[in-house]
Amino acid sequence: MEKHLLLGEETIRSRVKELAEQISSDYADKEPIMIGVLNGVVFFFADLLKDLTIPAKIDFVRAASYGSGMTSSGTVTFTKDVEIPITGEDVILVEDIVDTGLTLKHIARRLEEKGPRSLKICALIDKQERRKEKVTIDYCGFRIEEGFLVGYGLDHDEEYRCLRDIYQLK
Repeated sequence: MEKHLLLGEETIRSRVKELAEQISSDYADKEPIMIGVLNGVVFFFADLLKDLTIPAKIDFVRAASYGSGMTSSGTVTFTKDVEIPITGEDVILVEDIVDTGLTLKHIARRLEEKGPRSLKICALIDKQERRKEKVTIDYCGFRIEEGFLVGYGLDHDEEYRCLRDIYQLK
C-alpha cells in the first residue's frame, strides 16, 4: 500500500491549538470532563489537553467497529467504560475520526444514559464518505471527503499510528 501526505504535522498542531482555544473559551468558567476514545485518539487527546487554558478532568472509553479491516464491520464492541462519574457534568467526547458514525453514536448514547449536564463532541477528522449515522460534531478539526487515513494515532491493523503527519492509504 502507498501512503500520500494529506495533513502535515504543523497543520495538525495549528488546528489542534485552535480547537483548544475554542473549547477553553466555551468552557471558561467550567471544568469539563474530557473523554477520549481509545486507541486512536491518544496523540490528538494529549495535544488538545496540553493546549487547554482551563482545568479539565480526563477519562477514556474504548469501543471498536473495525477489527483489522479497512471498512467498518457495522458491529460496535464496547470494551472500556468511563470510570469517573459524569452525572450532572459537562462532558466533551473526543474522537480521532468519525467515519460511519456508528461507533461514536453508540458511545454518545451510552454516555447520555449516565445523565451529563451537557455532552459535546470533538473530532480531529470528520470523514463523510461512508457516513451511516447522523452525528453532530461540535468541535471539528478537519473535514475530509474520502480515503483511508493513517498517522497521528490513526492506524491500519495497528500500523502507522506513530507517524507525525496524516496520510491517505492507497
